[in-house]
Amino acid sequence: MISLTLEQIAHAIDGHLAGGRHGDIAVTGSVETDSRLVTQGSLFFAKPGEVTDGHNFVGAAKELGAVAAVVEHEISSVDLPQIVVSDAVLALGKLAKYVLAEVRKSSGLKVVGITGSNGKTTTKNMLRAILSTTGNTVAPIESYNNEVGAPISVLKIDGSTKYLVAELGAGGPGSIAYLTEIVQPDIAVELKVGMAHAGEFGGIDVTAAIKAELLQGIGADSVAILNLDDPHVRQMSDLAQGKKLWFGTNPEADFWADNYVLSLAGTSFDLHWPDQEVSAVTLQILGEHHVMNALASAAVSFELGIPKAKIVSALEALPLAERWRMQLTNTDDGIAVINDAYNASPDSTKAALQTLAQLGRITGRRTVAILGEMAELGSFAVAEHDAIGRLAVRLNIDLTIAVGAKAKLIYMGATQEGSYDGESQFFESLDGALPGIRGMLRRGDIVLVKSSKSANLRFLGDELLEVNA
Repeated sequence: MISLTLEQIAHAIDGHLAGGRHGDIAVTGSVETDSRLVTQGSLFFAKPGEVTDGHNFVGAAKELGAVAAVVEHEISSVDLPQIVVSDAVLALGKLAKYVLAEVRKSSGLKVVGITGSNGKTTTKNMLRAILSTTGNTVAPIESYNNEVGAPISVLKIDGSTKYLVAELGAGGPGSIAYLTEIVQPDIAVELKVGMAHAGEFGGIDVTAAIKAELLQGIGADSVAILNLDDPHVRQMSDLAQGKKLWFGTNPEADFWADNYVLSLAGTSFDLHWPDQEVSAVTLQILGEHHVMNALASAAVSFELGIPKAKIVSALEALPLAERWRMQLTNTDDGIAVINDAYNASPDSTKAALQTLAQLGRITGRRTVAILGEMAELGSFAVAEHDAIGRLAVRLNIDLTIAVGAKAKLIYMGATQEGSYDGESQFFESLDGALPGIRGMLRRGDIVLVKSSKSANLRFLGDELLEVNA
């Protein structure tokens, strides 16, 4: 973060210095909400949490080098300058907005805001890889995309930052509008509207309305990068006041792709640019669904003036989307494990299963899908889990294994579809699944591990590598 005095910070976040002391002290390090990440010169935000309260760790933050803490009530037992606010999370957003405005006063910083039910993190990582070739780029780690994570990402910028890439995750009506107000994107990306969070929000139409808040929050001088293949995105496009660029699989899009070729080595396609030039691209990332993320990244980068050759080169050099996202590892005993269990929705699970089925057809190898719960589906959970089990059968996945009580409906859907007999297995618990699955795998199998983060199958995928290595 840029260096700011405590007095400046207190003014920016509508807080007051406890005791009115130490206003001239400067924050020269990072801004953190996790005391374990504090380093010398940091500012610690003591936010209340679901499990614990950050106020309990003000002392620990001081010991690690924090120069001050933002608190909702003064911790008198800790001799550390404190700025008292009514809501630490809202104060964090105010500080991010203030710092961004200050940096923009003296630099040509460009901000990209990305939203969508699927693909945000992959697109963010692709953009970071491309934009970093021409300037200092700040982008979130993992999926820092909520009311805490997005401001933390913004607060990592300084005067040398040329590009800021921000993920805007949906947390309910008004959530993306709130993040958009903080981030104020120059370029807004709408990737896809899907069933992720549909149960929590009350349906896909509500999800679409929340995603549309990004376009409602940008000005006429901003650029919207839009998915032509998605009907919900097309419907919301009129909300964007400024320039619009489209990406997709349709030649009517400004940036479009065809001639897909999938293999265990990656995904190849032809990228068609607005000037009719065509570039052959080979991603190391598995799955045709990631082509759409590459198109969105190419559109943003092209609009920012990055040469086509640099865009293609950076996309091709990216080794994987992120850990546990279509992460392929070949074991010494000839099993290919695709660990895609960091997140899961009906759309992303369907795409992953389609990729697995394609790889099986191309290589002639046996396919195994190890599937866990898709979280946050609410009243849609029964139908969507059942549908995934049935889809695995229709795609001719050779062996479908459901893990966890909340994934049992996947197993039931598979067993009830067609003549599937013995090709679907169920394990009640994660702990009991590993030895059973190990006994089922054969040399040459292609194994997909897919679930929401809360189901923890990503760790099972890692353990499969250890067992079979």
